[in-house]
Amino acid sequence: MPTVDVIIPAYNAAKYLPVAIESVVAQTFEHWRILLVDDGSTDNTAEVVAPFIERLGSKLNYIKQPNGGLPAARNAAIRNSSAEFLALLDADDIWLPDRLMESLKVFEGRPRVGLAYGFNSRIDAEGTIIDTFSQRPRFAEGHIAPYIYMRRVQLPCPTVTFRRKCVDDVGMFDETLRATEDRDLWLRIAFKYEVALVPKVIALYRTSPNAMTTDPERMLKAQQQFIEKHYGEPGCGFLQRRVALSQIYRQRAEAFAIRKDWATAVGSSLRALALYPLDVSNFRTAGSLLLRYAGVFR
Repeated sequence: MPTVDVIIPAYNAAKYLPVAIESVVAQTFEHWRILLVDDGSTDNTAEVVAPFIERLGSKLNYIKQPNGGLPAARNAAIRNSSAEFLALLDADDIWLPDRLMESLKVFEGRPRVGLAYGFNSRIDAEGTIIDTFSQRPRFAEGHIAPYIYMRRVQLPCPTVTFRRKCVDDVGMFDETLRATEDRDLWLRIAFKYEVALVPKVIALYRTSPNAMTTDPERMLKAQQQFIEKHYGEPGCGFLQRRVALSQIYRQRAEAFAIRKDWATAVGSSLRALALYPLDVSNFRTAGSLLLRYAGVFR
């Protein structure tokens, strides 16, 4: 029977943490252990976790450390892991009850699969479903490293499970990346292993209208750093680089449109279009934003 270590990094997430932990306890697959890393929280996280430590005993390993950021917290959990599989759950997200069972199924009889991911729904701060992402991408499984690099495939963190031996082969999360560190690890795993898809909604990802735009400059810099880090590796050549850059600028345009910063949104959408004009989505985004921008000044 396989075992799973569940990685939960927590930084000032006491409000949502109990729901996240309870979603692990409710799993239909029982051979799990939680590695909860308190990354220097200044709220009452320790107080919230205490009853779970008493209740779950050896099923919960509470690790407290000075604040080092998300990649460092996840790496601390990995260093304390011993299970065959590792599964990610952020402190404000929620697993559906069959999340682990369904994830482990896709590894059965497939030793070349190193990582699996599934579909998810987004929820707001109150837990109401905003939308659901359950459309199978064109390049969903197999040797899909170039499509991860180009951002053609999205691997939602609360749905990701990977073999513990993968990090022995490719290393842990890159702590020099202040964002996109998850895609960086998925890509490094995908260079050496196959990727499998769980074709079901298995997790709820909590977001807010401004989540993508909290620090857009930091996000852009990290995304560019990721693209340049892997440029020239197999399947990550000149064309793939332009596609990847166009994707991050279109994402940036959509994020600034939410903030109604029309000038920045339009500029980013035109940058995306110039980088890769063969993607019809870049035309649609640029055209839509130009029309909305023009409407503002009528």
